[in-house]
Amino acid sequence: MAQAHADHDPNVYYVPHGSRWPVFASVALFVAMLGFASWLNEASWGRATFFVGLAALAFILFKWFADVVLESVSGYYNKQVDVSFRMGMVWFIFSEVMFFAAFFGALFYTRQFALPWLGGSGDGVATNYLLWEGFSAAWPTSGPGQVGGAFQTIPAWGLPLLNTLILLTSGVTVTIAHHALRAGHRTQLLVFLGLTVLLGCVFLFFQAEEYIHAYRDLNLTMGSGIYGSTFFMLTGFHGAHVTLGTIMLAIIWLRCARGHFTKENHFAFEAVAWYWHFVDVVWLGLFLFVYVL
Repeated sequence: MAQAHADHDPNVYYVPHGSRWPVFASVALFVAMLGFASWLNEASWGRATFFVGLAALAFILFKWFADVVLESVSGYYNKQVDVSFRMGMVWFIFSEVMFFAAFFGALFYTRQFALPWLGGSGDGVATNYLLWEGFSAAWPTSGPGQVGGAFQTIPAWGLPLLNTLILLTSGVTVTIAHHALRAGHRTQLLVFLGLTVLLGCVFLFFQAEEYIHAYRDLNLTMGSGIYGSTFFMLTGFHGAHVTLGTIMLAIIWLRCARGHFTKENHFAFEAVAWYWHFVDVVWLGLFLFVYVL
């Protein structure tokens, strides 16, 4: 969005002027993805290009969001705009639900259909007999041929359980912070919102420890066949969402400290809280279907 203008009528639905940020963000994102793809293909310039694109994208988003915050604190957003924001956030979270549903669907299909077929059930008898004789269709597996070699899984009742408790606790603290904001209790708001940010960081720390343990001690890597790919795909994307959510919570904490929100007008806080609760719910699904079952 473009920077707000001082002569805007607050009773009129605010429509920003043309902005350059979407174009710049698209270019930066393209550079980052080009660099990442080249890095994966061992191009000498891929890694540097990826980080240049990432840095450019971070700078552009900072400037873009600064314009949006300026519009908000200048009082340009009326009730109609607020409704539009809420509808947009609902659809955004719905798109995220579909995003993870696709990956959970891949896990379900692999375990319930592909793996039994490769093991010789139904029409897969010939495939099992001719190509993968003796293959056991038991989960977890790296697939026929033991792609990536033997590996061990991460017990559900260790770090995964601890991280589950951490995220559930963070859902409670952000809710307490929301109630404190609505009640006008500034100190309580900052304390519990700060605790939520801290818990998000602790979750990410333990997930990094889990990944290091998986690679170093368990031979569980992204190359560990179908189990390794689904495990890191689901937990990795969730970790990326926790990272984004933690950053958003930290920004909201700074805005709360600067007094940007009132009891009646604080949708930015609510939007981040919705997102954080969504992240909590996804993790519960991950803990059950990836670690426990």
